[in-house]
Amino acid sequence: MRAIDVHVHPMNDAYVKASAPFMPAAQRMFKGKFAARPDSQIADDFRRDDCLAIPIAWDAESGAGGSVYSNEALAQLTKDYPDVFLPGWAMVDPWRGRKGLEEIEHAIRGLGLLGVKYQPPVQDFSPNDRRFYPIWDLLQSLGAPVLIHSGTTAIGAGEPGGLGYKLGHARPIPNIDDVAADFPRLNIIAAHPGWPWTEELIAVAIHKGNVSIDISGWGPKYIPAPLKHDMQRRLQDRVLFGSDYPGWSPGQCCDEWEMEGFKPGIIDKLFHQNAIRILKLDDAVAAATRVAR
Repeated sequence: MRAIDVHVHPMNDAYVKASAPFMPAAQRMFKGKFAARPDSQIADDFRRDDCLAIPIAWDAESGAGGSVYSNEALAQLTKDYPDVFLPGWAMVDPWRGRKGLEEIEHAIRGLGLLGVKYQPPVQDFSPNDRRFYPIWDLLQSLGAPVLIHSGTTAIGAGEPGGLGYKLGHARPIPNIDDVAADFPRLNIIAAHPGWPWTEELIAVAIHKGNVSIDISGWGPKYIPAPLKHDMQRRLQDRVLFGSDYPGWSPGQCCDEWEMEGFKPGIIDKLFHQNAIRILKLDDAVAAATRVAR
């Protein structure tokens, strides 16, 4: 295993249909990379690159329309290809209220998924709005991690009005910072480098011991310099590898990170050690390795 990719969009037919409202713009931006592909091809992409993958469901009906790529479908995907996919990130529309809380518990306890991912601009909510605090309280009580999108988003980029998605929902301060402070036992992974608020995100991760960062969605040469600096120093134990597949190939991302000149120990932490420790993946990785053999 070369790396664990903690941020993977399983771009099969059902996922593409669920995210239909913004998919044409995404396909234009990524020059067709977001076209639907069979599950077997997705799995082969990760086998080729010798990477394990943590896939993500989709549910943003209230904020973006479209339909849902369900947590049940995601769980089945991980069961169908156990040598490639680790337990995935559920996704639950934050506006579902009590039913949403029930779905979170079902996804974690019933389906065995890893945690829950939120995309605040597309789901149209601010994580530090106290109306959504029952979500964080439940995840904290379940001991499940949460992946929260931070910074700008490719969804709607370049479109008139950005398709209506508001980037302020994804600003690290106050959104992630407030949630981390009010739920100190909640394991928070901030997705992406947080640009244009990268230094805010660095400050939050340094100050809040329950916040880590995944560096998905950006080619290594484009990662802001302050984050490259701190991921080799103060944050070397708190940054996780992610590609944002299919926008980027995990293997290509690994190659480019190795060309950045980081010390081997830092690369090992980035590629897999931090993810295994922070997300408690020891058993899941061992199981996937046994199947692959």
